Amino acid sequence: MKSSHSPRWNQIAKLMLAMPFVTCCLAQPPQHPGGPGRPPGPGQGRPLSTVKPTHADLAYATKSPAQKLDLYLPKNAKAPFPVIVMIHGGAFLFGDKADGMGLAGVDSLLEAGFAVASINYRLSGEASYPAQIFDAKTAVRFLRAQAATYQLDPTRFGAWGASAGGNLASLLGTTGGVAELEGAELGHADQSSRVQAVVDWFGPIDFLKMQEQAGPGSRAAHTNDASSPESRLLGAPIQSIPQKVALTNPINFITPDDAPFLIENGSDDRHIPPIQNQMLAEQLTRVLGKEKVIHHTLEGAGHGGPAFETSENLQRVIDFFQKHLR
Repeated sequence: MKSSHSPRWNQIAKLMLAMPFVTCCLAQPPQHPGGPGRPPGPGQGRPLSTVKPTHADLAYATKSPAQKLDLYLPKNAKAPFPVIVMIHGGAFLFGDKADGMGLAGVDSLLEAGFAVASINYRLSGEASYPAQIFDAKTAVRFLRAQAATYQLDPTRFGAWGASAGGNLASLLGTTGGVAELEGAELGHADQSSRVQAVVDWFGPIDFLKMQEQAGPGSRAAHTNDASSPESRLLGAPIQSIPQKVALTNPINFITPDDAPFLIENGSDDRHIPPIQNQMLAEQLTRVLGKEKVIHHTLEGAGHGGPAFETSENLQRVIDFFQKHLR
């Protein structure tokens, strides 16, 4: 189902025309499956999930209509179910829990016996950071608080995000116990927001270094502009507020008790410099050890697309979650 905060395509198009240098978005505009007149997204026009949510539009907080999630429960698995929290991309500007890369792999996860919670969060046009990580953490706490109701296992939570969602998933993995990024006032403060495994697909990591790392033709070459998605997320040109921007960087919070990570990016990503994902993998490996970190570069792939959605690559993700959440 489409969320009440999901923008119409003509609104997105105007945003994209006004901002030619979007760096954290998917390589193609977001797709709302079944919506009329919308261009195909990274799934090349095919739905990335063939099932409907078991429970749609569950409100995990009440501050904004955006604070909702869709919960998918497996039909042929033994409860309680491990949970994967899926976080959509869209440059923090647009996107929806029911479209695009945010649903890649749902069918495979359900078949493997995982519950899936695809979440919406406040976009940068509504609220500045850290509202987005507040929402993601509140969704995790809500699901733990409702674990008995929905037959979920509160000890086995994973996070999987693409692009902007990859940044938020990575923050879930490294900021457990960081009070200033918790958003406890949104609800369920007695529950933990920690996750036990993270899959980051081509998420931006260090905003302050993206422009200098941008290669020829990269849209990251304008990250420092006041109109960039990163600056809009933070509410000011990022280089003018480095201390606030530091709170968006999962590397700054890595501790030995963090979750295992699987990080994937395309070698030809023109939105997020591939070295961003390499930096995260290297820092995690230094602290967590190489047995808890996998970094996989898809040669020739860009910022999302079919290479990430092959049965082989989705199985790699399933195997990772099976190893750390079973």
